[in-house]
Amino acid sequence: MTGKGQLAPSCADIEILARTAMARLPDAFRAHLGDVVLIVDDFADEATLDELGIEDPFELSGLYSGRPVGETAQTGDLPTTIHLFRRPILDEWAAGEDTLEHLVAHVLVHEVGHHFGLSDEKMHMLEDAIA
Repeated sequence: MTGKGQLAPSCADIEILARTAMARLPDAFRAHLGDVVLIVDDFADEATLDELGIEDPFELSGLYSGRPVGETAQTGDLPTTIHLFRRPILDEWAAGEDTLEHLVAHVLVHEVGHHFGLSDEKMHMLEDAIA
């Protein structure tokens, strides 16, 4: 996505890649994602990292928060969110051979999978479907 001398992709760039991947999901999945908020930040905040027992913020590239499909919403529930964390994603991208587009789609599908209560195997099948 970037070459030498160019700036690293921004949070907005990562969001565009994530929304593009989301648009490629099968209709049955997209139909249940309309109210899910997608947020891209550089890192998870300290409170989230502490809650998850994560010391290194580069270890968390995505996070799903909310009630999975099929669970009844409760009064006072916060909106269901999928967070993608730009710096850990870029770090993994720089260290690996995957394209940034593929890596963002991978993280997004994993978090979408939590929304639907999918097993790891089904998440991989979903990821293959949008590749």
